[in-house]
Amino acid sequence: MQKKVEIKKNSKANKSDNLKNLKVEKPESLRCFFDKNGRKKVLFILGPTAVGKSDVAVKLAKEFDGEIISADSVQIFKGLDIGSAKITKAEMQGIKHYGIDICEPEDSFSAFEFAEFTRKKIDEIVLKGKFPIIVGGTGLYIRAIVEGFNFGETNRDDKLRKELENILQKDGVEALFEILKKETPEIAEKIDKSNPVRIIRSIEIARSKGKKDKAETQICPLVLALVRPREQLYADINLRVEQMLKNGLIEEVAKLKERGLSAKNQCMHAIGYKEVLAYLDGEIDKTRMIELVKQHSRNYAKRQLTFLRGMNCEIVDMTEKEEGFNQIRNRVKEFVQN
Repeated sequence: MQKKVEIKKNSKANKSDNLKNLKVEKPESLRCFFDKNGRKKVLFILGPTAVGKSDVAVKLAKEFDGEIISADSVQIFKGLDIGSAKITKAEMQGIKHYGIDICEPEDSFSAFEFAEFTRKKIDEIVLKGKFPIIVGGTGLYIRAIVEGFNFGETNRDDKLRKELENILQKDGVEALFEILKKETPEIAEKIDKSNPVRIIRSIEIARSKGKKDKAETQICPLVLALVRPREQLYADINLRVEQMLKNGLIEEVAKLKERGLSAKNQCMHAIGYKEVLAYLDGEIDKTRMIELVKQHSRNYAKRQLTFLRGMNCEIVDMTEKEEGFNQIRNRVKEFVQN
């Protein structure tokens, strides 16, 4: 059962700047979710790729009158549909989704920008009397919201980025990683050393003396992590990759390449896109490309599972989907009602 809450002038929930600035005709009739401290209740549905997060989130949104914010660093880009397993309009089943197709493929988008975007959308959803549900697998994006990291709020340094991108083109991602290791070895130990976008941003923060400080989150999160046996998950990942190729992944990447995108662009470092791009550039053959997409997807799922083990979250076994969903439904009801 959903609670009706009147947002009063002195309510803690009214402290958010975004919440104060948004306009509603009848705030006294607003229906939303807050904990006893006035923080907005937000549901997080996390898990590795191919575990079934989107399907669960849509079902919950229909049952609990929610709206969904995607926390996927690839689905933010227009035109990257097949390789990102982007949810379709039909799959949304009429549920409003945010955080999808908000950037052109030429753009870059940081975890800090995601945090700002998501905080604003949470406020907008709450003001409509809806339940905010965040779905995703990009760990840095999730931590930005759940744990309140502000990532130093460091501004872009275009001059430094150009220098680092030149190093990337000349000497490869390994050279960038060596720079990061010298400047901040503690960050280098945790980062994906094959991700030049993340490495460049980390060097940028290190040079500006920025720190990953924590900020007040203003939310009360329920974080549910969906898992399945690894062998079952890996088999589904392999099948998903094969289906993506049948659905036109190679043609999708070819269109992006014709548009002028290359390995210099953030979006083209995504799994599925970087391997197909290497195939189209003649660097690897088709068989090797398919092997790499599957391998990198499995490796990514493994990193996602490692990330979840380091988070304060509740694990839900989705080996039996119906049983797992019933467990999730009961936990969400408890969260909403208390």
